Amino acid sequence: MSRIGKEPITIPEKVTVTIDSRLVKVKGPKGELEYTHRPEVDVKMEEGALKVAPFTITKQSKSLWGLTRTLVNNMVVGVTDGFQKDLEFTGVGYKAAVKGKDLELHLGYSHKIMYPLPEGITAKVQKNTISISGCSKELVGFTAAKIRTFRPPEPYKGKGIRYSDEVIIRKAGKTGAAK
Repeated sequence: MSRIGKEPITIPEKVTVTIDSRLVKVKGPKGELEYTHRPEVDVKMEEGALKVAPFTITKQSKSLWGLTRTLVNNMVVGVTDGFQKDLEFTGVGYKAAVKGKDLELHLGYSHKIMYPLPEGITAKVQKNTISISGCSKELVGFTAAKIRTFRPPEPYKGKGIRYSDEVIIRKAGKTGAAK
């Protein structure tokens, strides 16, 4: 039995959920999300809460049970509160700015990087921190990971873009050669 899958998903007053066979649509103050779940599980509305249950108990349906419940719960949380990831950049001359729907990055290359933000994602830049926010947890995480790939942190001086809670283990550099 899935411990996560058994838990009902409570729905706040501001959120409306519609279930059309396998398509689950969640609409709230921050936006609208939809998800088509697998046929091995069923999503039902009961007593003001969503419940997820497998049709038959197999190994695959048990694993999809908890996954489906978590994805639908993330949709409900996303349209009410939203999700946010913070990135920090460190390096001489490294800058970031939001220009319309693009994120402009100066990361020590000979050119600037213009990254177009996906639909539903907003970015804010304060000093050396980039805050990525949106209602889709998957899209927020993907966007933050994509921005991080432009200049991953390096272990010697710590320069690059890293998550705000990421710890970079520093290495000792070369010392004078023994003669």
